Amino acid sequence: MILPGTGRGTAEGGGGGSPRVPRPEVALARRLRRQMSYPEVLLWQHLRGKAGIRFRRQHPIGPYIVDFCCVSRRLVVEVDGEVHSDATQLTRDRLRDAFLAENGYRVVRVRAAEVLKDAEQVALSIESLAARPLHHASHGPPPRAGEDQE
Repeated sequence: MILPGTGRGTAEGGGGGSPRVPRPEVALARRLRRQMSYPEVLLWQHLRGKAGIRFRRQHPIGPYIVDFCCVSRRLVVEVDGEVHSDATQLTRDRLRDAFLAENGYRVVRVRAAEVLKDAEQVALSIESLAARPLHHASHGPPPRAGEDQE
């Protein structure tokens, strides 16, 4: 029996430990989900809830937070606005893409103007790409030296 004023969640009764504080990148991702750009919102409306292909929005991967990620297909989708045409931002984007590729992700960059023009078509293209496997299935092991010449 817990006596009044001594149970969990009260100042007097303890309750154990400090409140849980998320990692900085998780806290930032949560804030970015609330502050998505209009093209990101449009694309998210078309990508969310698709059977078999589940996307996450503003998902942290290492030190980066990607716009959309299909973890099961290792696919990252970035919606690029005008700021991404700047030389400094292009360099940052290349470093980010290289990090993601080194960690097994395919990166697709979509122009925000294309999303605004036809979000449904952009989403269909992304879903089609996600449906394709990252690696193609082989038809058995490669031939040993000299066997392919028979």
